[in-house]
Amino acid sequence: MCFQVVRKEQLEYLTASCISAEVVHCFSTRYGGVSSGYLSSLNLGVHRGDVFENVVENYRILGDAVGFLPENTVFNRQVHSDKVVRVGKADCGHGLFLPVEEERDATITNEPGVALVAFGADCTTILLHDPVTGAIGAVHSGWRGTAMGIVKKTVERMHEEFGTDPANVQAAIGPCIGPCCFETHDDVPNAMLASLGDDARAAISPAGEKYHVDLKLLNRIWLERAGVKTIDVSTECTCCQPERFWTHRKVGNARGSLAAIIMRRGGEQA
Repeated sequence: MCFQVVRKEQLEYLTASCISAEVVHCFSTRYGGVSSGYLSSLNLGVHRGDVFENVVENYRILGDAVGFLPENTVFNRQVHSDKVVRVGKADCGHGLFLPVEEERDATITNEPGVALVAFGADCTTILLHDPVTGAIGAVHSGWRGTAMGIVKKTVERMHEEFGTDPANVQAAIGPCIGPCCFETHDDVPNAMLASLGDDARAAISPAGEKYHVDLKLLNRIWLERAGVKTIDVSTECTCCQPERFWTHRKVGNARGSLAAIIMRRGGEQA
């Protein structure tokens, strides 16, 4: 199982082979939008200083290719928490056209036509699909969310809300900063060891007085602890490719946002 790169004219995004065709999904890159300047070109964040109409057009371009409408989207209001919220059709448009009042770093639903959106620009984004119940999830897992096991909590919440058996879940861990570039002080390794114990050591490499940390591997460990068996992991490092991916560590706040998006087919708004 692996990730595929999809190109349609100037647009480029990634998909995971493990996620079945019953849903549409994507992990965006920088390529194929209409934003300009330091936000060139496919910025999907509404709070990055972009022209609102450009952001909407970027969602339209990406949605036309992937299979969702801008009006389908439901954003996270990300605060590096472990909060998971169930959403539905009544929440469509919140984030892009309407404010998101509730802080959360993961959303779940089992309703068709609801496009869950999780943002990243080095942080890990993870998409989940249960083909048996139709439940889906979109997770933002920075290092704090990873230490708190937000992806495991999302799988558990899918079980509570929809009866999802974790063994049926298809999980895709998208492009994010890799261990090659994620150099930290000991606060990050200590947080991982406190939550995952010795299992975290495989994802931590000493580098002088600092450490390199593998967020993808840590989130894979959490998924496996949750009982998930089908997991695709992107090999791409966002920080290594600033021309292709938005990366906070490389350029700071002068950047756009990547998005991981997943939606059950059917129920799209006209």
